[in-house]
Amino acid sequence: MFGEGNAASSVLGWISIACWIVVYSPQIIENYQLESGEGLSLLFIYVWLLGDICNLMGAVMAGLLPTVIILGVYYTLCDTVLLCQVYYYRWKRQTGRHVVPAQLPGEISEETCLIADSRLANPSERPEPSITRIFVQYLAAVSFVSATGVAAYCISNWLPNDDTSPALPHTRLDWHIQVIGWTSAAAYLGARLPQIVKNFKTRCEGLAPGLFVFSIMGNTTYALSIITASRDADYLIRNASWLAGSGLTVFLDILVLSQFFYYGFVSGQRGWIDRVPT
Repeated sequence: MFGEGNAASSVLGWISIACWIVVYSPQIIENYQLESGEGLSLLFIYVWLLGDICNLMGAVMAGLLPTVIILGVYYTLCDTVLLCQVYYYRWKRQTGRHVVPAQLPGEISEETCLIADSRLANPSERPEPSITRIFVQYLAAVSFVSATGVAAYCISNWLPNDDTSPALPHTRLDWHIQVIGWTSAAAYLGARLPQIVKNFKTRCEGLAPGLFVFSIMGNTTYALSIITASRDADYLIRNASWLAGSGLTVFLDILVLSQFFYYGFVSGQRGWIDRVPT
């Protein structure tokens, strides 16, 4: 149906799926290690969850492949895990099971406590990884995920079933699906804003950059998979909500990564930024 762009679209689609399978892992691990989820904005998680629910509903209504629907359920469950971590570690602190509570730098709140480890409570005592090491680590991770996506595409071609490739939302124009699609896109875009605001207060403490690295890669490859499948005007209009939800969030995720860079490296070179006097 999509001519020569079908192979490229399928490869990009599989890479996107591989990214979204692992996107939550860095933050879940970060929360577990810190015994806190306070680096995340609750509004960020709730609005992202709304976007994933709408995305799942759209996949069901559009009659996409069962694998796509299963992935939608998986995304929703991962959002729920992040919420459970936040509330569980808060409950743990409130019941006295957190031995050494410490507040987020730059944020004064009775209910906000990020790091139990006293070393993490004082950023000046933490060993700062080099930029080169971090770059190599993420380059290796991105390369591995990309290779996994390409391998998945090759396996799907090798299997006798033609329907193993990830499906794109290229069905006829259905206003019910369009409303859900645009709601999902608005949720994905809006979710980043409270997190960006929170990062100014917490200086990205307790937030895993991998969450946004794989989000950028997943959204970029997904948008490209739609565009390379077909550049027909009607097709692009039908998929405009998915393109907006994937493409525009990339810029906000880049902004979050720039916050990581600023607070993690620029501020580290001159010493931790002093608290703003009240």
